[in-house]
Amino acid sequence: MAFSAQSGHSGGRRRFRGVASMSEMNVVPLVDVVLVLLIIFMLTAHVMEFGLEVDVPKVKQTRDSAEELPVVTVTRDGELYLNDKPANINAIAGEVRQRFPRSKGIYVRADKGTPWDPIAQVISELGLAKFDVRVVTQPEDESEKRGRK
Repeated sequence: MAFSAQSGHSGGRRRFRGVASMSEMNVVPLVDVVLVLLIIFMLTAHVMEFGLEVDVPKVKQTRDSAEELPVVTVTRDGELYLNDKPANINAIAGEVRQRFPRSKGIYVRADKGTPWDPIAQVISELGLAKFDVRVVTQPEDESEKRGRK
């Protein structure tokens, strides 16, 4: 014996005769998913960062400049460069004065794995030559700061 949801009708063929069929697609779930993905993208887009050639220590403040400035680089092996050209520590002050006659400040950039001795010698030599020595660092990311606590 067959049962029917509608009383008074016999058989199951004409059961849905009075119900209208849905001809529209429900896009609300699609819009919800797209909005959630947009929010996730907006929150994580600022985290993407590009690498540097020298892995410098991280601090809070930085300044950007388009002017060519004297930069002394100390590699992990202790090699010394003045703006990408090899330099001698004993003649570094004279080379800076020759190539950058108006410059009073010098930026010292070193890999964070470099032993402190070569860096200290460079800073001392430039300080004796009456240059304003500035150390190059990389800004610290907020997410890294939270991860250390």
